[in-house]
Amino acid sequence: MAIQPIRLFGDPVLRKPALEVVDFDKELRTLVADLVDTMLAAPGAGLAAPQIGVGLRVFTWHVDGEVGHLINPDLSLSDDVQDGGEGCLSLPGLTYDCRRARAVVARGFDLHGEPVVIEGSDLLARAIQHETDHLDGILFIDRLDDVARKAAMREIRESEWFGLEQPTVKISPHATRGFGL
Repeated sequence: MAIQPIRLFGDPVLRKPALEVVDFDKELRTLVADLVDTMLAAPGAGLAAPQIGVGLRVFTWHVDGEVGHLINPDLSLSDDVQDGGEGCLSLPGLTYDCRRARAVVARGFDLHGEPVVIEGSDLLARAIQHETDHLDGILFIDRLDDVARKAAMREIRESEWFGLEQPTVKISPHATRGFGL
């Protein structure tokens, strides 16, 4: 469909909880296609709708050659944890070790409204947790310990992209009741 501008740290849409999808329609299919195109072009391991300015609970992933999407996710996390490098397309160039559950069972819907269950571990589990956090207005730097978070914030302030003018906002075709732009 189309590659969309990715919202950067500081854009308020990244801090707003996204709304559940209620209409599984053509506009939703277009949103999923735009997310996939934008994620692959970036390239990234995942992309959530708020990262392109749409406040809906939708994300895509690209892990180990598999491209997928999930709508209205509900996660069950393993007790076993993993530490590993994590980055974000909305925080270009930043990578910090972040603790996540090693495995996840994600329940939600596909773009046609059919229920799906995605089970993943390691990188897929990390990507699913990271993108679901985006839907709740949480960035991976929020999960860092105090020392790493301060270092990340310093790196953000010194980055070339920090404070750049944000892209023109497109109005979502979905009823976002003030949560999306």
